[in-house]
Amino acid sequence: MNRALTAGLVLLGVAAAGVVLGLVLVAPTGAPPAAPSPPAAPRPSAPAAPDEADTAAVAVLARAIVDAITRHDSAAFGKLTCRPQSTEALAGLQRTWDAAGPVTAKLTGPPELRGESATAKVHVEAAGGTKDTPFPLHKENGRWCVPG
Repeated sequence: MNRALTAGLVLLGVAAAGVVLGLVLVAPTGAPPAAPSPPAAPRPSAPAAPDEADTAAVAVLARAIVDAITRHDSAAFGKLTCRPQSTEALAGLQRTWDAAGPVTAKLTGPPELRGESATAKVHVEAAGGTKDTPFPLHKENGRWCVPG
């Protein structure tokens, strides 16, 4: 894979990965019991189902990340971050993307939501190879964004 593309994706991943604590998966396992049992008490630690508005907002953000990568548009990517990015940081990202040459990017599946955090996994292909990058997302002040 083109080293410039790899470096750019690693830079993005590292900048955003500092806030991701991991995935919390809650799934029932095992077969149902043979004999009827009393209803189980509700689990207070089980996360609530994602809000439809959050699900839609995260999907839009994930698609915008893919579009910014595909178009090599660091300014557009900078608007997706939770904190304003410096001119130097965006210029460095733009140089990296420009050096990578043409790329295709797509989501590997729907983003995974966990409360006010989410992960969008992006698959990028370029002349030098392919790379899958998990982009952590965070809801801050009512807005979903890329931390970093």
